[in-house]
Amino acid sequence: MIETKTGAAEIIKALKSRGFAAYLVGGCVRDSLLGLRPDEWDITTAAAPEQVTKLFQRTVPTGLDYGTVTVLLPDGQYEVTTFRSDEKYVDGRHPINVRFTDNIHKDLARRDFTINALAYDPETGALIDDFDGQADLKNKVIRSVGDPVERFSEDGLRPVRACRFAAKLGFSIENKTFEAIGKTLEIVKKVAAERLHDELVKLLGAEKPSIGLELMRRSGLLKIILPELEDGYGVEQPPQFHKYDVYRHGLFACDAAPRNDPSLRLAVLLHDIGKPACKVDFTFYNHDQTGAATAESLMRRLKFGNADIERVKNLVANHMFDYSAEWSDSAVRRFLRRIGGVGNAADLFVLRRADAEAMIKVNNGEYLVELQKRIDRIIEEEHALHVIDLKVNGNDVMTILKIKPGPKVGQVLNDLLEKVLDDPKLNDRDKLFEMIKAHA
Repeated sequence: MIETKTGAAEIIKALKSRGFAAYLVGGCVRDSLLGLRPDEWDITTAAAPEQVTKLFQRTVPTGLDYGTVTVLLPDGQYEVTTFRSDEKYVDGRHPINVRFTDNIHKDLARRDFTINALAYDPETGALIDDFDGQADLKNKVIRSVGDPVERFSEDGLRPVRACRFAAKLGFSIENKTFEAIGKTLEIVKKVAAERLHDELVKLLGAEKPSIGLELMRRSGLLKIILPELEDGYGVEQPPQFHKYDVYRHGLFACDAAPRNDPSLRLAVLLHDIGKPACKVDFTFYNHDQTGAATAESLMRRLKFGNADIERVKNLVANHMFDYSAEWSDSAVRRFLRRIGGVGNAADLFVLRRADAEAMIKVNNGEYLVELQKRIDRIIEEEHALHVIDLKVNGNDVMTILKIKPGPKVGQVLNDLLEKVLDDPKLNDRDKLFEMIKAHA
């Protein structure tokens, strides 16, 4: 018996009361059988999309051509999809025609993997498993429904999903299913960047993304989706510090980063991505800056948002900071200003610790504890780190110097900040006024 979320049970009950067969289907059934908490509760039914829409008060027509209506209930959103059978696929994503049916078995036959081709009726407890998905769950195997080449030729995202499920669930990919990935790479190339982006973000939420990424490399997917990451394969690093090549170092560092923060985990994965292009013997000159530019290009290609791109770029660009106890307080303040503030320091420390987990341990991270204490003191003393923290603003500059808005206003404020970073006591309105007058 699968414990079903209230809203999903209500939808199925309502559909069945009108004479329509209805089941929980796919990932929610799979995860429930594995003892995991489902992220989504999807429902499949014999009811046509327009019948579903009439039956429920609040719906969104999210994919009417493919039979999908999203039902909005107080406890969440539920995708309700009409049983269907698909005809030939021509673009690596969409069938040329969709036929709605009242046959659950035809619907399950079109699905990607046996462990996802499971349907469950929460009212009767009946579980439909036409393709031995339960056995594959028990044996921890990802296996396609039917011929894997045919399945992957229908939708080029399915090979990527196979690798992602292997990482998420800790499963292996059945041999014929894995071999089919290499035979359908041309179909993968047709997949929209937005869909690849979504799969990558989901993969970064797995306990060990390295499992999925390595399967992608071995199958040929990585060269298509993240060629910059594969460039690090076999690139050796100084043996006194590193036990892995650049590629594996990135993967295992990524595993060590928090799984609930995809963009931070991506920054950890990509932090050394500039190394292959910068390698000279066992040194990697300027790889942090090269890596930041490479990370930006990669993320724009995969349709990441600007906020995520800026965050990852900043972390990659600054991950090589070299703190020592000899840093002056002004050096700590300048460090915080350079990396964009205290919040970024916390992210950078997470990156550094994950980085160290994938290296030969040469320190215990005490320097980060010491630096954090110094940062905490600066926060407590409310030192100015940015122009906005100054006790004067642009209007003050324009009034004192009798100038109009223009570049000089910013130049004066930045000059004031440089002085305040050296001596926080100067962040006083009277003192700053005198310093502004010096720019007349």
